Amino acid sequence: MALEKTFNAAEAESRIYADWETKGAFKAGANAQRDEHFSVMIPPPNVTGSLHMGHAFNNTLQDILVRWHRMQGFDTLWQPGQDHAGIATQMVVERELAATGQPGRRELGREAFTAKVWEQKQKSGGTIIDQLRRLGASCDWSRNAFTMSGAPGAPEGEEGNFHDAVIKVFVDMYNKGLIYRGKRLVNWDPHFETAISDLEVESTEVDGHMWHFKYPLAGGETYTYVEKDEDGNTLFEETRDYISIATTRPETMLGDGAVAVHPSDERYASIVGKLCEIPVGPKEQRRLIPIITDEYPDKNFGSGAVKITGAHDFNDYGVAKRNGIPLYALMDTQGQMRADGLPYAEAAARAQAIADGSEPAPEDATEINLVPDAYRGLDRFEARKRVVEDVTAEGLAVMTEATDPRLGRAAKKAPVEPGEGGEMRTEEENLVPLVEAKKIMQPFGDRSKVVIEPMLTDQWFVATDKIVQPAIDAVRSGEVTILPEQDRKVYFHWLENIEPWCISRQLWWGHQIPVWFDDDGNEYCAPTEAEAQAMAPGKTLRRDPDVLDTWFSSGLWPIGTLGWPEQTAELEKYFPTSVLVTGFDIIFFWVARMMMMQYAVVDQKPFDTVYVHALVRDEKGKKMSKSLGNVLDPLELIDDFGADAVRFTLTSMAAMGRDLKLSTQRIAGYRNFGTKLWNAHRFAEMNDVFDSMPAAMPTPQATLNKWIVGETARIREEVDAALGNFRFNDAANALYAFVWGKVCDWYVELSKPLLQDDAPEADETRATMAWVLEQCLVLLHPIMPFITEELWQTTTKRDQLLALTGWPTYTTADLLDAEADRELNWVIGLIESIRSARQQMHVPAGLKVPMLVTEMDAAAQGAWDRNEVMIKRLARVESLERADSFPKGTVSIAAPGASFGLPLAGLIDIDAEKARLQKSLDKLGKEIGGLKGRLNNPKFAASAPEEVVAEAQANLAARQEEADQMQAALDRLAELG
Repeated sequence: MALEKTFNAAEAESRIYADWETKGAFKAGANAQRDEHFSVMIPPPNVTGSLHMGHAFNNTLQDILVRWHRMQGFDTLWQPGQDHAGIATQMVVERELAATGQPGRRELGREAFTAKVWEQKQKSGGTIIDQLRRLGASCDWSRNAFTMSGAPGAPEGEEGNFHDAVIKVFVDMYNKGLIYRGKRLVNWDPHFETAISDLEVESTEVDGHMWHFKYPLAGGETYTYVEKDEDGNTLFEETRDYISIATTRPETMLGDGAVAVHPSDERYASIVGKLCEIPVGPKEQRRLIPIITDEYPDKNFGSGAVKITGAHDFNDYGVAKRNGIPLYALMDTQGQMRADGLPYAEAAARAQAIADGSEPAPEDATEINLVPDAYRGLDRFEARKRVVEDVTAEGLAVMTEATDPRLGRAAKKAPVEPGEGGEMRTEEENLVPLVEAKKIMQPFGDRSKVVIEPMLTDQWFVATDKIVQPAIDAVRSGEVTILPEQDRKVYFHWLENIEPWCISRQLWWGHQIPVWFDDDGNEYCAPTEAEAQAMAPGKTLRRDPDVLDTWFSSGLWPIGTLGWPEQTAELEKYFPTSVLVTGFDIIFFWVARMMMMQYAVVDQKPFDTVYVHALVRDEKGKKMSKSLGNVLDPLELIDDFGADAVRFTLTSMAAMGRDLKLSTQRIAGYRNFGTKLWNAHRFAEMNDVFDSMPAAMPTPQATLNKWIVGETARIREEVDAALGNFRFNDAANALYAFVWGKVCDWYVELSKPLLQDDAPEADETRATMAWVLEQCLVLLHPIMPFITEELWQTTTKRDQLLALTGWPTYTTADLLDAEADRELNWVIGLIESIRSARQQMHVPAGLKVPMLVTEMDAAAQGAWDRNEVMIKRLARVESLERADSFPKGTVSIAAPGASFGLPLAGLIDIDAEKARLQKSLDKLGKEIGGLKGRLNNPKFAASAPEEVVAEAQANLAARQEEADQMQAALDRLAELG
């Protein structure tokens, strides 16, 4: 069947993918011809998610590895699946219920609501799968897994056993003391009313304020406050009856348990151990708290004194735990000031007794609600406003001059006006509260978009300190390899500073905690309610309503997808898995947890190698963001350019440890690469190359054919070495240079005389070209699967799919002919040098020019004689004549064993060319000077965004390269006189 003029990706891709699936090309074990296995676990996308550029990049790299190993004959499995994504999926369903006017989650009740979620899963769960198919992902979809399969209420078709595996692990770890319930500080989302992971928190720089307040010393006590410079000279000294603190969250002052200063801070040494008063709340119940020392405060930041609110700040929590300071919770699950617990007067009295030491600090201080009646039930931000107003009205705000630059826009730049009666205001009257205007990092829920609150709540935790060591040892010993090296450091940093892992979420969609409580609060952990009840005969039990964090279940992904706890054949064959391809942002959240969990559960590593890739950014290096409007949708790009072009672009830029800067222009360029490959096959077809495909590897005699066969062996070795070392970009770029440059340009062009019917090398050249193009398809297939499969099946009748064709093993030792390699590279080098000289000298492209030679050894003479026709045609050379020396106006062209020259006198206006080049070079020099000045300016390097600096550096490099080329052309012109 004759090839169409162009490859129609939109029509062909779905047809080709359906053919692959119909013929079982992606089934586990397809094309297995060796005992070795190769298995990859897909990082499970959210079941209600859609393909984004990160998915496209990640899955393209996985697919390349999988297709490459499958073609090599490995027993290969690419295990697909989706994560139930608790909070994300619950949010989608709740929004859908609201949009369609249905009852909300709480009105429906848990069972009915989860049924709605299952409906949503079945409706939209296949979306991401179909999108991965469009990318060309060769997963074994018959084995598609889901982290909630087999859960109670799962509809038909969702049986599975992943849920059972998750529950079994929880129960086993609970019984071993590795899982426990406790009250700790967590990230709390007031919108969803649940704990969330660090990964679900987006810290964003916003305009904020820092309020400075006075905490009066107890009993009116005073001290001498002294500020000194670095040399110990006194800058400022005064008597104070307070200690100054600064806070960005005044509403949390109500729960302060202490004020901390650094042990080496001499300013406060005389008042350490004394008490100070929290400047808010009813005066008669105003609490006193101790001034303590701790390493946490920075004495060079602000006043050096820090309020410690252990129940509402992660740093404060650590200080409180180290120093035995009570943790007073101030807010409810919706971020409002608490209205429960003890009446304020009683709560304040108990807190004072604890501070005085007359009452021991309770392990759980929940009932002590220190929110004054006037603030109870207020939204946290309204409470902040009220606290600031009340403290300021009492005269306990630190004051400063109205022109203090720390006030930002609030600072008055003009002189202070006289008072109402015309009299000048006193210095004291010119003071205003010190409220610094400053940028602060604010944590937001990535889905709710509300401010996250550190919250002290009862949660379930994994005692990670008891299971972390094997995960550390495995990487240190080399049992598991993490690439690139820099990400090993990230991995170790996380694990060596690990905190207990909060695994409970206050949601309904997820694996419900398998723990029941009796009326006395006793716990009964069991896989089922019946088993729990058997542990508590005669008692009424209620189940913990919380569900497990999705990272807990996805932490079991490698074994859970293979059928564990059943000892399946797949588990025996494909575990431990071979490679995990993942993004750097989940090294801790997923990679480290899989390592910990697999060692804790089955005492085996989950994978041999972890390849960590970087981010896909826009063409200017900025992170893609909907708010910036720079998001590139991979599905739209596939529509516009085809999947192969998108895949090749991502692969060509996948340098280890380096972010990708993606642009549509680059993708269009690689679509042109596919067109070049297609056109080479059309050329071959028109020359009857595919009429008699060689049954075996050809053994050509012509130098050109020997050369291209050797080049093919060379690129095969280069691609294998690159992919074996996860240098995806090197593999892609080497293939690009080989297919476009060596095959489509040089070999196709040089072969044209040999393909003439009367040429003695015609049949050999057809057979060689057929084999070489076939090898191009095989070697390119893992990266560009669609166009290569189409060409494979269309150019000639095949017995099998390209996807299941064996990977070549030939080597340069077998196929490289050293003499042919030397000769053809000599010819190509000479043609390129002539073309370069013509271009630099602005010789008209169509003009044939004479060429001179002053010397030529036997090897060079033989190479010229055997390839004279090709050289003259491709270099636009009219003739070659010998000369004793080159006349004036000749451009010299060096080649191994020969010295050639192009006499251009009379063909070009040398003086005009010099003037043109010099003018361009001068202009370019000014641009280079400006760019260098900008980059050498310390202020620019320090203040400009990283992507702006990188762009300036790239521009300088490009301009410098252009200048170097112009200078080389000028130098050549200078030789001409």
